[in-house]
Amino acid sequence: MDDAHDTCQSEETAAYLDGELSGVALDRFERHLKQCSTCASELRVQRQLLCTLDVAFNDSRSFELPSDFTRVVTASAENDLRTIRHRHERRRALQLCALLALVSFGLLGAATRALVFDPLRSFLRTARVLSDFAWQAFSDATETVLVLIRMIGRAVFAAQPGSRVWLAAVFLICLCWLSLLIIRYRRAEIVE
Repeated sequence: MDDAHDTCQSEETAAYLDGELSGVALDRFERHLKQCSTCASELRVQRQLLCTLDVAFNDSRSFELPSDFTRVVTASAENDLRTIRHRHERRRALQLCALLALVSFGLLGAATRALVFDPLRSFLRTARVLSDFAWQAFSDATETVLVLIRMIGRAVFAAQPGSRVWLAAVFLICLCWLSLLIIRYRRAEIVE
């Protein structure tokens, strides 16, 4: 009984129907069919299904298309599209497309704002802050240089010739130091 139970597989039934079993496997399966009513009924059901499919496909093969079938279908399709060639039909189609586009843009408006306009606005705001920073740093540095030039110019013309080199060096050091201080101040202002 265990041997018979082990061979109850639908693959063997399908192989038997297709004629793929031979020799010992064929003899074993036929002996199993005599002992197992489940497999025997499954074999009957599959044979009936194959016969039904055979009849159905044989009947459909007898159906033939008319010789001018392609020409008839083409003429019918051209007649169905004939109304699109008129001006008022094209205008109606264009209006319908425009209406659908407006509805689509309306429905996508909220998503478009969140996906396109908000990041663009953020980028432009950052670009504006950076350009303001660069302009302010440039203008502050220019004003500082002008003030220092004026002050050092007065000192140089009023000082003795040996001290002029010393004043020029102090001027350059002060200029560099002041530029660094301005840049640090502006960076701190941006971070806040």
